[in-house]
Amino acid sequence: MLILCGSSMSYMEDHVLAYRAPLYGRWTAQMKILPFDFEDANRYFKNFSDEEKALIYGIAGGTPQYLLQMNDQMSIEDNIKNTFLNPTSFLFEEPENLLKQEVREPALYNAIITAIATGASHMGEISSKVGESTSVCSAYLNNLISLGLVQKETPYGEKVSRKSIYSISDNMFRFWYRFIPANSSIIARGAADLAWKRIEPNLSDYMGKVFEEICMQYLWKLLLKGKSPVEFCGLGRWWGTDASTHSQMEVDIMGLQEPDTALFGECKWANEKVDLSVLEKLVYRSRLFHYSHTHLYLFAKSGFTEACMNAADQAGNITLVSYTDMLRFFL
Repeated sequence: MLILCGSSMSYMEDHVLAYRAPLYGRWTAQMKILPFDFEDANRYFKNFSDEEKALIYGIAGGTPQYLLQMNDQMSIEDNIKNTFLNPTSFLFEEPENLLKQEVREPALYNAIITAIATGASHMGEISSKVGESTSVCSAYLNNLISLGLVQKETPYGEKVSRKSIYSISDNMFRFWYRFIPANSSIIARGAADLAWKRIEPNLSDYMGKVFEEICMQYLWKLLLKGKSPVEFCGLGRWWGTDASTHSQMEVDIMGLQEPDTALFGECKWANEKVDLSVLEKLVYRSRLFHYSHTHLYLFAKSGFTEACMNAADQAGNITLVSYTDMLRFFL
């Protein structure tokens, strides 16, 4: 048996699997090795607190080489200072170096990812920020999607939509592009403490999307273990307009079981307990869709108020999941 392994996706696809490659049509199997999920990534960190485990996953993602740079004998602050805020660490320049290895025009790819990381999510916004036409940006975005660095999302249930948005799918890339380029000058001058002071206040906001990802992984594991009240075929986010109020609405997690059963979820990564008002908003948004049977999940980093728990008990179709309970289920 001959096994060929390569870390460069572009090389493997262009020189090993492509039509003109010598091995085209001769291989008997191919595997794309994906990063670890939250459960697997944190099996190796015994000394981090529960919150630190989520933060490390949000910062380093699931790529083993990046996780190896993290030390569970150190605080999150010291881990970030020792890697991303250290000019001699390979993580300080890793995303740019990886792009140079994978693509021919890393500068434009870098500009596109930076645009997404700094808030541009729609094609028009990305095109405007990088100064290229939408057709050019579309081709480059498709390459980034194939590399697993960017993902294209449409509102759940809509296969083709003008409301499509783009986001960075790899956590390490998302963290790096969110915080490092803006602070690169002071990092290069050894001012790690100053860079950390700029990053720390924004970490909680940054972790919101990471927590949504962890919650989706939790729901998938429930389904695979036969413990999900809704046998959904997929999960995603939904956003759109409430026809009655003409206001914009968003649902963090949505899943559908044909023909008329749906799951709705809301995720809150905050230090305070989730109150009844958050649950009421989720209930309201679930009723925008008019499914006969629904089950609601409310996820919280810090638990729930008594009023919220009482309302969930009375409803009968609502499950409250604290991050601690979720972590116990994973690990």
